[in-house]
Amino acid sequence: MTNRPYPVQKMLRTYSKQLLTARRLARLRRSLNAAKGVLDDPDLKREKRRVMVERVAREVMDDLLVIGSENPLVEEVRQELEMEFQANFTFYYPPLEDELQIFRMMGGEEPQEIQGEHKQRILGRLWEITLSKVNKTTV
Repeated sequence: MTNRPYPVQKMLRTYSKQLLTARRLARLRRSLNAAKGVLDDPDLKREKRRVMVERVAREVMDDLLVIGSENPLVEEVRQELEMEFQANFTFYYPPLEDELQIFRMMGGEEPQEIQGEHKQRILGRLWEITLSKVNKTTV
């Protein structure tokens, strides 16, 4: 890893945050457009709640886990996932890419990127845990 001057590091961090924000806004626009069709349904209250819970769960999963947060809900989700898989995970969106990368850290070993079927299993379980936690905390 090269030693970068502080202004360059700060600029790269800012750019990374802007990319994450842009992704988040694009997802929000898509979900709002999809929700417009759902709102005509007779089961409006239940559907609105489901849409809201899914939106918050996606926000927690996609942004807060990647950026890192002191939010207790995020910590609960992370702890449950790490206990279930017996490993520490780091979630990362590389600049200029849409694909989430997951790195597994065990003991003093180098972080290993999780790929393929194992990655899909972790993401699926992460979604289930996040959705469950958000559903419990949403009134």
